[in-house]
Amino acid sequence: MSETKTNINWFPGHMAKARREMSENIKYVDMVIEIRDGRIVASSENPLLREIAGNKPRLIVISKKDKAEDEVTARWIEYFRAQGKEAIALNLIADKSISKKISDACLKIMADKVNKYKAKGMKHVEIKAMVVGIPNVGKSTLINAVAQKKAAKTADRPGVTRSLKWIKISSDVALLDTPGVLWPKFEDEKTALNLAITGAINDDILPVEDVVRYAVGELIVNHPEKLEQRYGIEVSGYAVEVIDRIGEARGCLSADGVYDYKRIYALILKDIRDSQLGGISWEKPEDADSQ
Repeated sequence: MSETKTNINWFPGHMAKARREMSENIKYVDMVIEIRDGRIVASSENPLLREIAGNKPRLIVISKKDKAEDEVTARWIEYFRAQGKEAIALNLIADKSISKKISDACLKIMADKVNKYKAKGMKHVEIKAMVVGIPNVGKSTLINAVAQKKAAKTADRPGVTRSLKWIKISSDVALLDTPGVLWPKFEDEKTALNLAITGAINDDILPVEDVVRYAVGELIVNHPEKLEQRYGIEVSGYAVEVIDRIGEARGCLSADGVYDYKRIYALILKDIRDSQLGGISWEKPEDADSQ
């Protein structure tokens, strides 16, 4: 990682508007479904969402579990449940029973309220849940999966969903979709770098060199075998040295031997985000602050 302190912040106008709308509409829902990226479970929690959700019951959906490490994801589930929070992990693209899993989890969380209303003579109680999450966490993919249609725009870039919409997924559950929202300032540098690695922040504003050096540095410590297997290189020394070896292995040099770092950085980031190095959990429960 570069010795220069990174300064990554991204809070465009539509996010501020979405935050206001979410705050205004939270009173219309019974609970909140918060999507977290399975690769960066702690970093993908937005502290603003804590303020907006207040004391509403919450389901934590750990998305992109296919891009994370299974053993670490299982520990995250245990971590949340030890805190009395319901959490499930999903592959939002391949899992064919997402709608049932979401509905069952919502019914479990809201069982007391549903039973209370039924005891008063109400024959049917519909659970209304607001779906929240940071950009590019898989929120729109989840909405489309449970609705079994293209109900929300999806794209592998942040900031696609920009307006509120209701999606009725069953006779028991209706979801309020919301745009992905980040927060105005990242106090922790590692959080900002984790968000950058996984694509939650627009690449155009990133100090890409710092991001890639950080990522490669973490991989040297925790998963050198993944770098060796992907690029066929020796993994030793500092991140800058390993990055140069990756550039050489992938032919990212000019005819006179000058390294094309723009191309090398783009290649490494794409490989990480596309899981070409395999599943990687950039954070573990023991590394997390109090949630």
